[in-house]
Amino acid sequence: MFFISTARVGALTSGDMREILRTNDPTVIAFAQALLQGEDIAVFTMDANMSVLEGSIGILPRRMMVADRDFFMAQAILRDNDIDLGQ
Repeated sequence: MFFISTARVGALTSGDMREILRTNDPTVIAFAQALLQGEDIAVFTMDANMSVLEGSIGILPRRMMVADRDFFMAQAILRDNDIDLGQ
């Protein structure tokens, strides 16, 4: 499932998004989405439905994408809330 702020839908294209987070933990994805959406940063979660292929054992990480223009702000928000970005 993905969430994109309706105010910014027209501004997002596949060419201007960057991966901000990659994790197997769905609670981290949900928390990070809530934080970023609260700051009006559009978020797109990739690979959320891959559990169907893997048998729901959680081996394939989910990726969270943000617009390139929001990348540094999103990094700061996630780091301030102790979310490991693995970078």
